[in-house]
Amino acid sequence: MFLYILVSILSGVSIVISRILNSKLAEHIGILQGTFFNYLFGLIFSFIFLIFSQEWLHIKSTSVPFWAYLGGFTGIFVIGLSSYITPKISVFYLTLIIFIGQLFTGIFIDYLTLNNLSIGKIIGGFLVLSGLTFNLFIDKKSIYPHM
Repeated sequence: MFLYILVSILSGVSIVISRILNSKLAEHIGILQGTFFNYLFGLIFSFIFLIFSQEWLHIKSTSVPFWAYLGGFTGIFVIGLSSYITPKISVFYLTLIIFIGQLFTGIFIDYLTLNNLSIGKIIGGFLVLSGLTFNLFIDKKSIYPHM
C-alpha cells in the first residue's frame, strides 16, 4: 500500500516539475519548439519502454476508433497552453485548474461513453471550483486591499 502512495506522490511531483521545465524551455526556444521536443523525446522513450516491456509481442491489429487518436493532438494543445500559462500564474493554481478540467472532462466522457452521470463527482468538482474561486478572490483582495 505504501508503494502505491509513494508512486502517486512521485507522479504528482513529476507532473509539476515537468510543467515548470516545459515552461522554461518554451521561454528559451519558443512554445512550438518546446512542445515539439517534448513530444519527440516522449515518443522516443515510449518506444524504448515498449521494446523493453515485451508488450510489442502482444500488439494485435485491431480496429481502433478514430477518436482514440486525438489524444496526441489534445496533448500538444495542453502542453503548449501549459507552457504559455505556467509563468503567468502560480503552480498551485495551475495544478488545481488542470485537476478541475480533468475531472469535468472525465465526467463528460463517462456520460458520452457509459451514459452514466455521477452526481457526487459533479458536486465535488463544483466544491473544488468554488474553493479555487474563493481562494483567488482572497488572494486578489490581499494584493489589492481597496477592492
